[in-house]
Amino acid sequence: MAGFIKKETIDAVVHTADIVAIAGEYVPLTRKGSTWWGCCPFHKEKTPSFSVTPEKNMFYCFGCHKGGDVIKFVMEMEKLSYPEAIVQLAKRTGVEVRYEDGFNPELAKKDTTKDELIQLYERVSTMFHYLLTQTEGGKFALDYITKRGLSMKTIERFKLGYAPADRRWLKNFLRQKNFSDEFLAKSGLFSHNYPDIAFFSDRLMFPIFDRRGQCVAMGGRLLRGDGPKYLNSGDLIQYQKGETLYAFNFAKNAIRQEKKVIFCEGYMDCIAYHQCGIEYAVAPLGTALTEEQVKLVQAFTDTVLLSFDSDGAGQKATWKAILMCRKHNLTVKVIRLKGGKDPAEIMLNFGIETLTNDVNTAILDSDYILDTLSHTYPVDTPEGKTKACLSFFPYIDALQTDIQKESSLEQLGQRFNLSPEAVRRDFNNRDKVRERLEQRQPDAGQINNQNIPMDAEIRAILAVITTDTNQFELMRRELTENDFENQLAKNLFIILEECYREGDISFSTILSHCKDESIQQMITRSVASGEFSQNTNQMVADSIALIKRNSLEKQRDSLLNRIRTLNPATADDMAALNELLAEKMDIDNKLNKKD
Repeated sequence: MAGFIKKETIDAVVHTADIVAIAGEYVPLTRKGSTWWGCCPFHKEKTPSFSVTPEKNMFYCFGCHKGGDVIKFVMEMEKLSYPEAIVQLAKRTGVEVRYEDGFNPELAKKDTTKDELIQLYERVSTMFHYLLTQTEGGKFALDYITKRGLSMKTIERFKLGYAPADRRWLKNFLRQKNFSDEFLAKSGLFSHNYPDIAFFSDRLMFPIFDRRGQCVAMGGRLLRGDGPKYLNSGDLIQYQKGETLYAFNFAKNAIRQEKKVIFCEGYMDCIAYHQCGIEYAVAPLGTALTEEQVKLVQAFTDTVLLSFDSDGAGQKATWKAILMCRKHNLTVKVIRLKGGKDPAEIMLNFGIETLTNDVNTAILDSDYILDTLSHTYPVDTPEGKTKACLSFFPYIDALQTDIQKESSLEQLGQRFNLSPEAVRRDFNNRDKVRERLEQRQPDAGQINNQNIPMDAEIRAILAVITTDTNQFELMRRELTENDFENQLAKNLFIILEECYREGDISFSTILSHCKDESIQQMITRSVASGEFSQNTNQMVADSIALIKRNSLEKQRDSLLNRIRTLNPATADDMAALNELLAEKMDIDNKLNKKD
């Protein structure tokens, strides 16, 4: 294809394309005289050395020495071949692509699959959107999202849709539109084993767009029935989930203008932020935040705000994201949402002002980590303070300047009432300190006793891990980590939740998340013995019921203790008493139903 595009077409593209506008989509530029300057998108730097000269339609970086014309810039940024970059720029500028005589169209077919798949996904997303907004079959899904506070304007903007419950409908529809079975088999829209069966069915659909606003993949949320809560497209020619951010096409201008970005949990959270006018929100796609996704926004901003769930898995995701962003020299803040609710709930129940205030009052990542460590370790003891400091040290390692490191060490000492000298000594000798601590007192998370008591909580978790991981979908619908009293069971539940959110809940992935070798041995021993292979579904269901009942009884006991401390003679206590009694009545009703 490269040798067949006419020189007149190439010249027209070079002279028509505005390199300042195109480069400005990837990196903020500031004009100084006749030249525009910014931080280079091709290497990491703090002082701008990347120049764009519009008169010559060229760019050059004085740091990494990359340079060239507008075609070269698009090739480098989008990882395209020379002819692909010309065609993309031609579409943007309205230049007609002409080829030399003798051009062999068969050679070009090799390069059209990506465009054809994008056209397919555009067509399917348009049809799903129609089924959601205009048909009786999609009405229940439309009712669901409107009751969650999404406006029709937002639904139209994000092109939300509905995939029919009939799993053969999509194949029949696309055949009628003259798509071949061979082409559809590589589209990612159908089962590999059953090519007539749609991958998405009876789900609320979220089209995933590339940075130019083209639909390249999809995510689907289950609203009824059994199955994984979310399904997401796998990697495709036109889409790599680890290099894409949901809503980045809508958010990139706001990110550039506001100089900040919000990384949030998922589709609905991201959409809620946008509907509230906070349009610099994006979300990873069914996986943990990746280096490539951070690099995608790094050219536009210097501040990241994290908005992940407040549960154990969400806290781990926040911690990993903090370290990753700090290593890229980004300032990081953490959004703490009112009542631990998600953005969509806050938008619906408390209003735009509350969500906006939560964003505006985000705390620095160091404060967030120190708050978390204060609740994780007994920091009123020397051992607890030592463990908290050792947990904080990786954050200091991730910081990029000596001033940042020094300030954080001082903050750590002030928080736990330690001398700066003691903190600095332990930081400089952290490996030895950690080794001495482990020798003296093994980590509470480790299992030293191979004969672990098999209570209902442990049995339920092990049955899910060793026999049927699909049962975790039921478990996470019914339980949270706070329902578990057994710490090991709670830790394993958190690991399962992490794997579930990353889209891979396979046995090997679960094992890789278990850092304690003794836990791995316990799991593999359970598999080898086959002790949970019989009546797994019933055992999990019974265990869930028992755990829920124990949790409710624990909540009721806590309420009764609080009720006993109140003095009904005071107006405030009387109001509080009525609220607590109402909560107790609700719990009693739930317990009676289970009886």
